[in-house]
Amino acid sequence: YQKRWVKLDTDYLRYFDSEKDTYSKRLIPVSSISRVSSVGDQKFEVVTNNRNFVFRAENDADRNEWIRTLQQIAEERKSKAGARTSMSLAADSAAELADKSGFLELRGFKHKLFVVVAGDKVFLYKNAEDYRLGIGITYIEMNVGNVKEVDRRGFDLTTPYRIFSFSADSEEEKEEWVEAMQQSITEALSNSEVAERIWAVESNRFCADCGSPKPDWASINLCVVICKRCAGEHRGLGPGITKVRSLKMDRKVWTEELIELFQQFGNTMANQFWAANVPPSEAISPTSGSQERRRFLIAKYREGKYRHYHPLFGNQEELDRALCAAVTTSDLAETQALLFCGASVTCDTGDPRCPTPLALAERSGQRLQMEFLLHNKTSGWFGGCHGAGQSSGRLLSALLCCAEFSRRWCTLQDGVLSYYENDRNTVPNGEIRVEEIVCLVNNPLHAHGTPTALHSCTAWHSCSGPHEGTFEVYTEADRLYLFGLESPDSAREWLKSIAKSFVHPCAEELLALDFERLGRLHYKGGLTLERAQEGWFALVGSTLHVCSEDGRRQEPLQLRKLQELCEGGGKKVGEKAPPPPTGQIPLLVLERAGRTLYIQGERKLDFLGWVHAIQKAASSSGDTLSEQQLTESDVPLLVDRCIDYITQCGLTSEGIYRKSGQNSKTTSLLEVLQRDARCICLKEGEHQVDDVANTLKRFFRDLGDGLFTRRWAPNWLWATALEDEGAKVGEYRQLLAALPPVNRATLKALINHLFRVQCFSGENQMNTHNLAIVFGPTLFQTDGKDYKAGRVVEDLISHYVEIFNVALMASLPWQVNDQEMKKQQDEITAIMKMREASSSGTQQAGDFICTVYLEEKKTETEQHVKIPATMTAEELTFEILDRRKIVMKEKDYWSCFEVNEREEAERPLHYSEKVL
Repeated sequence: YQKRWVKLDTDYLRYFDSEKDTYSKRLIPVSSISRVSSVGDQKFEVVTNNRNFVFRAENDADRNEWIRTLQQIAEERKSKAGARTSMSLAADSAAELADKSGFLELRGFKHKLFVVVAGDKVFLYKNAEDYRLGIGITYIEMNVGNVKEVDRRGFDLTTPYRIFSFSADSEEEKEEWVEAMQQSITEALSNSEVAERIWAVESNRFCADCGSPKPDWASINLCVVICKRCAGEHRGLGPGITKVRSLKMDRKVWTEELIELFQQFGNTMANQFWAANVPPSEAISPTSGSQERRRFLIAKYREGKYRHYHPLFGNQEELDRALCAAVTTSDLAETQALLFCGASVTCDTGDPRCPTPLALAERSGQRLQMEFLLHNKTSGWFGGCHGAGQSSGRLLSALLCCAEFSRRWCTLQDGVLSYYENDRNTVPNGEIRVEEIVCLVNNPLHAHGTPTALHSCTAWHSCSGPHEGTFEVYTEADRLYLFGLESPDSAREWLKSIAKSFVHPCAEELLALDFERLGRLHYKGGLTLERAQEGWFALVGSTLHVCSEDGRRQEPLQLRKLQELCEGGGKKVGEKAPPPPTGQIPLLVLERAGRTLYIQGERKLDFLGWVHAIQKAASSSGDTLSEQQLTESDVPLLVDRCIDYITQCGLTSEGIYRKSGQNSKTTSLLEVLQRDARCICLKEGEHQVDDVANTLKRFFRDLGDGLFTRRWAPNWLWATALEDEGAKVGEYRQLLAALPPVNRATLKALINHLFRVQCFSGENQMNTHNLAIVFGPTLFQTDGKDYKAGRVVEDLISHYVEIFNVALMASLPWQVNDQEMKKQQDEITAIMKMREASSSGTQQAGDFICTVYLEEKKTETEQHVKIPATMTAEELTFEILDRRKIVMKEKDYWSCFEVNEREEAERPLHYSEKVL
């Protein structure tokens, strides 16, 4: 052993001759450390990918501290590295890809050293093999360096601490080295304040395209931070696509707003859009060559091949309208997706005071939205893509070109859809065989604005000017054809004729539907999960109709009542899902009331269209009750989520519904629940009772047509004047039966909930009268001056059993029977017992100590876990992984299985299922 002064920082473990030395004798990248372990008294071993280093501390306490610290830093580096593109060891060792590398003689060393100029540092290695392994001698910070030529082959690198005298093999090579080192000094002396602030965001520390560390260039309109080599290829795309600037040298461009934009955006958000579907075989790394980078960046940014397509993609009018709404919020990700999927940054807002999205953003005080729009004001997105390319990426890009339809004469005969230059030509320009068609889409009026030029055509009989009716044809070759005619009726006629030609006889009954989308897909469902079968699907409004290949028509799926809608990786639709592994077919999973349907994505273009269409149909589409996502009992999911949370957490909360929550939190919660209540889980601790209660009230107050409907609301108010209680209850029953089914079920659920709330009036101070004062004006959407609104709610709560109970055994879901009332009383009793136990300090019974095994049943994998009654399989899985310090990586999927005592049977638990 030789005594050395050892230093450890976030990047390197280095040792020196003494603590006064500036330059180390050896440096070991922390990222190359695979294991640190004790090897005896005062000694520990640092194991790297290719070499082991043994150290001895002065005592065991020091040794243990070194081991603990090294293990902690190595784990942190590994967890961070797992989330980004893998990099070569050489890149890790030099902290950046080399600008110049090779052998040089250095005075004081017998043999030539391998020298690397990388960014603002010069690294020294014993040989090229050590450079490859990442084990270096030292590095020189060039912000204190100066280079001076000495003779024909020699030059000095001078620092305040030491002079490094190098000698090259030739004069020409010496000049190259001097130039590279002078460039490194320039970079080191440039202003790094902007870079440091932008690098403060973890994802910005690595190139958005290849993963190289410490990227000091950026595309200011795409909001991505990139390395020097990728920046060179970005410039080749032209300023209409990407505007490249240096983080360190272009100081004037970096305004405070632009820096904040990059801090909030980050490479992660940008790549969730631009790199959502990059196949591993097409991804680039820090060591990729120029040609490979150029090909990747053209596909990524010019063609948009890997984009996460916005659900409104292809619908110009809706895209522009959504952009005008998005720029008034802080949702930059939504603005990015809309803008780069075709929304016009200069579209007409319809507001003469704020004619552009930029003006809307300014009026709303959205500084970062303004900055983002300003840098994309002159971007010429996809303007060069005309006609159809051979890949689906090019086809999708072509949809965004602003050009007119090509007039073509079309015929459908003998199973072939042909299009000609005109009605006199006998040779078609192209043709589509009906057996190649996989999907037809009927676009709503004006869905495409001025239709776009693709390798598609219009019928010859369409007039010049805007096309009122358009439809899409998808083929086996993953190509899309867009047709336009002068009227929706003409488009529908053509669509029906084509559908009759390509739909299999077993699914002919689907032709009678007024479908928006019709096609064939492979799917699994029911008891036939062993193999996928081909089926015919028709989307009509929010209902999905399915016919199997044997001609059996399955029960239609009400998409707004889905319990689960996710892509194959378990991600909710609309979230960024990781691309499936090579060879694995993407899935769309639909689950409702015990029925699960797995739709397979055999073709990317067609599958994306179905995903977006089903997602839209499964979402809330308006502000009336019938347009919301619903439970099986026809209650809006938003209402059910709020009631369920308050029942569990807020029945004894003093002033429940009378107290107002925070306005900003209420607005935010209502927005996310209205967007997709299916994905939201309200949890105690994360959400406050008063905020949730306020959200429920605001939902009913803003409800289109109201809970009692505009037609019937006056009758409800009139009924309060009846003096005979029996007659009044009878009138309420009749009015209840006249309400639409969803309104009726929702009213029953709400009054049921308020009935429970008043059962706890001793604790929450909210008796029937107090609840009526709050909910009367809310449900009838009045200003509170009409006392009759409160009287209706008070009557409904007071006569809850009589009004909702028509017979002893109820036959309709909105009616109450004796069994249901007993169940409600039991639940109230259980809640009261639980609250009493909580207030008395007694722990609620029900927690179990269970044995859980990780991956295999062995003693060393055994964990004993205390499982409360509310713990889900997802929560248990994370608990075990946290205990074992296992980092969850992007492509890792964990499942929790329940196994019976004798291990005769097992089943996987759904991630939201309670373990007990």
